[in-house]
Amino acid sequence: MALLTSSAPKLPPIVRKSDTKCRLRPPSLSSPRFSSDSQVTACSCSSAALRRFASVKCKALREGSQQTFDRTVYQGIYGPWTVESSDVQEVILYRSGLVTAAASFVVAASTAFLPGDAFLGDVLKQYLDVFFVLGAGGLGLSLFLIHIYVTPIKRTLQAFWALGAVGSLATYLSLAHPVDKTLVQYVVENPAAVWLVGPLFAALTGLVFKEGLCYGKLEAAVLTFVIPTLLLGHLTGLMDNNGKLSALGIWIALFVIFAARKFTQPIKDDIGDKSVFMYNALPEEEKKALLQKLEMEQKLD
Repeated sequence: MALLTSSAPKLPPIVRKSDTKCRLRPPSLSSPRFSSDSQVTACSCSSAALRRFASVKCKALREGSQQTFDRTVYQGIYGPWTVESSDVQEVILYRSGLVTAAASFVVAASTAFLPGDAFLGDVLKQYLDVFFVLGAGGLGLSLFLIHIYVTPIKRTLQAFWALGAVGSLATYLSLAHPVDKTLVQYVVENPAAVWLVGPLFAALTGLVFKEGLCYGKLEAAVLTFVIPTLLLGHLTGLMDNNGKLSALGIWIALFVIFAARKFTQPIKDDIGDKSVFMYNALPEEEKKALLQKLEMEQKLD
């Protein structure tokens, strides 16, 4: 796609104020730690739409087959950018992964509140592992697409997910299946198994913490404490069954609210500052040239 030139049609006014709410921000150009050798690591859904800038202006506006989602131009730390259709698709996939994880967990966990002789409970218990796999898969998709400016944090969450996925598979094959139990049933009856499946929930805790921090969501902030409290309470035996059921009920209610409210947010919120990701896609020489250009513009301002 060609960058806009002087012959291009007139652009709408640039929004000078960034609407990105996430507090996990990249370093400021004015920071003494920020130099031409700096490497800004990104936090947000990995985007196939991010392309190399062809000039040090770090322009995010495109023409051609890649259509923009809207005509608003946002001012990022490295230049202006717009929301494109591919960005919208990735955000929808990210949110769909969260909904899949939440729905699977809610359905599976609801069996704990059904009477022991309930027909629905008997049916659902036969598919607990299916719900577990669906929920883990949805969480993995969201962690792959999540937008976080600090790349090591994103990689850590993904590593926790992978570790938990491997641990869950190993627990099922070597411990649960030989005694003719589902993975979920085995973990409930054997608290020590939390060590093996726990990293999955650690990744989930990190995700909801990020959402609570970036968007000030109360349900996400509370989930950050409820999830590890229940798992640690089960692991250590410090929580009785009534305490576990209470914590599980709170988890279910807040998870539903959390997943549902994701679709009330503007798309741009889950994108973050797209110019940061476009900057990171540049070769080192172009990064240095861009930083020098921006620093000169700052001095002139």
